Amino acid sequence: MFKKMLYPTDLSAVSKKALSCLLAMKDGGVKEVVLLHVISQSEAESISEHHRHLFPGMHLETPGRGEAEFLKSVHQAQEEDARKGLAPMESSLKEAGFDVKTRIERGVPKLKILEIEQDEDVDAVMLGSHGLSNLKEMLLGSVSEYVIRHCRKPVIVVKR
Repeated sequence: MFKKMLYPTDLSAVSKKALSCLLAMKDGGVKEVVLLHVISQSEAESISEHHRHLFPGMHLETPGRGEAEFLKSVHQAQEEDARKGLAPMESSLKEAGFDVKTRIERGVPKLKILEIEQDEDVDAVMLGSHGLSNLKEMLLGSVSEYVIRHCRKPVIVVKR
């Protein structure tokens, strides 16, 4: 059945719940997991824009540090946070006996998930029904809904 799974996570409670379901699939033949976290490309730019609105008279340029350096430091901080968040998940998967490949990507999450699904040639995708926004009035989160509609492989959705 499924031997290689893509497990995209935004580190939300629902995506962590999907991890326990994925761990239970070990006995069902799943051997390999691609653990994916996508850092939203727009997030760093919005941090920069937010900084401009909070301090309108102050420019990001400081001696030796321009806006590009500021964005670089934001990117590094985001990647470090992602690594810290993924580490316990990666450990749990490895301890359960899975071969694990961890990827931290930058881009539009719903598009990047579909790109990695093709790139890694997985058998299925497992994800949480809602991400960090967790809008209760929505039946499904926008990322999970998009992935379900456009993914070429089976998608297993774990409810909150």
